[in-house]
Amino acid sequence: MERRIQRALISAYDKTGVPEFARALTDMGVEVISSGGTAHAIEQAGVPVRHVEEWTGFPEMLGHRVVTLHPKVHGGILALRDDPEHQADMETHGIEPVDLVAVGLYPFAQAIATEGCTLDDAVEMIDIGGPTLIRSAAKNHKHVTVITDPSHYNLVIDEMRANDGRVSHALRKRLARQAFATTCHYDIAITNYLARQLGEDFPERIAGSFRKACDLRYGENPHQHAAFYAGTDDAEPCIARAKLLGGREISFNNYFDANAALELVKEFTDPAVAIIKHANPAGCAVDDDIVEAYRKAYFGDVNAAMGGIIAVNRTVTPELAEAVMWTYRNWGKDRGAGGFYAEILLAPSFEPAAVELIRSTDKRWASEVRLLEVGDLHGRRNEEKALKYVVGGLLVQDRDHLGLNEDDWRVVTQAEPTEAQMADLRFAWLVCKHVKSNAIVLARDQRLLGAGAGQMSRVNSARLATEIARTYGGEERFDTTGCVLASDAFFPFPDSLDWAAEAGASAVIQPGGAKKDEDVIARADELGLAMVFTGTRHFNH
Repeated sequence: MERRIQRALISAYDKTGVPEFARALTDMGVEVISSGGTAHAIEQAGVPVRHVEEWTGFPEMLGHRVVTLHPKVHGGILALRDDPEHQADMETHGIEPVDLVAVGLYPFAQAIATEGCTLDDAVEMIDIGGPTLIRSAAKNHKHVTVITDPSHYNLVIDEMRANDGRVSHALRKRLARQAFATTCHYDIAITNYLARQLGEDFPERIAGSFRKACDLRYGENPHQHAAFYAGTDDAEPCIARAKLLGGREISFNNYFDANAALELVKEFTDPAVAIIKHANPAGCAVDDDIVEAYRKAYFGDVNAAMGGIIAVNRTVTPELAEAVMWTYRNWGKDRGAGGFYAEILLAPSFEPAAVELIRSTDKRWASEVRLLEVGDLHGRRNEEKALKYVVGGLLVQDRDHLGLNEDDWRVVTQAEPTEAQMADLRFAWLVCKHVKSNAIVLARDQRLLGAGAGQMSRVNSARLATEIARTYGGEERFDTTGCVLASDAFFPFPDSLDWAAEAGASAVIQPGGAKKDEDVIARADELGLAMVFTGTRHFNH
């Protein structure tokens, strides 16, 4: 039979809910033990509390660094109630059993995120006694209840009230698992902070900590179970902490595509729109007017845009919302198809009138489209690595940088790009970074005309990009003459420039670095192409 909880030890940096929790315990006849600020908060609420130093007979010392690190404390927590030798030791040394431990750790992660936090400041926020109490209680969850999250106070109180002061083994086991996850996360935060202090980008061990945000209907395919976990660094606007303004729940593939869309529009300071399908840009454009940027992006490939993710780097106004709804009402009428729809419309913010316009236009689609608000896109980037899972391990690398690194660029041909061509080359290069390799992008007037993505041959990517531009350009059926071409990797042979010219390109941007660069440059000069070497490759597998 489960033992009634008779003695509880509470130690919490955040005192929220602690007095109420202590009162509920004492009302059920539980003795509450605490120290320092936690004991003071409980006493201030008029709840009786026994101080740790009175309990152990040993004073707090070293500026509160040593309080609960005592045999009477951990003996009372770790003792097995059904082990005669343990019980004999407890009686010999006057150790009283502790049945419940509730701990709230020093907020180390918040401390190091504070501007001006020094190494000494950070070290002082490393909790020692708290994690030790948690691990002792979690280890002995057969007999002891451990709480590490204030949201669980009422959970435990409700179960005690329903079971004559007892907590079930099932709940103790669940809370113990959560307790070890808490100390694991805490240690990871300290480890990663110290690695950064030492300048260790790739230490001998790597660990991460993620909190479950939600279950997903399924994974990439219906037969795969899935959930979404959010990281701990909340400095950078990202999909993990976006605010969902209604609509259907977000799916596995939605998260992946929405992240791709957001990362692309982050590249631009001018008003920009990206439409992503299967993690590749189906449309992208920059314009002084965000509504016009949307129109240009949408007509980039109206067929591929169907069911995609729309991301903008400006507030969604009623005017922009109306442009989106126009495409919804008019798409496919000439072929007897249903209206255009997007899975997600993503933006830094939404004006209330824009949300109302979308929600009131058509009840079927409006009830399903997810409106994701991610916040201002100009904050700092998270200090995190890019991870890719392979069976049995992780591939770990730096995140690719935002922006252009134009200091490394050089014009290598006799023909110099015009100002307009340079603007398009910059745009095409930023888009190309976000297209799956082998990536070829055609652009003009800072607008994506066509992209060749994920092909085994770069020539096929170029042909695909040209076909898309000339066939799927919506109502406009793009003429690619005078466009620019971007390639995410170097051209290995001079004949690569032949199909660039065939695609209508007047200027080319590529990393350079091939063995036959001089031959490639000579062929560009023969064709009258302007060409820029960036010195940087952007494979996106």
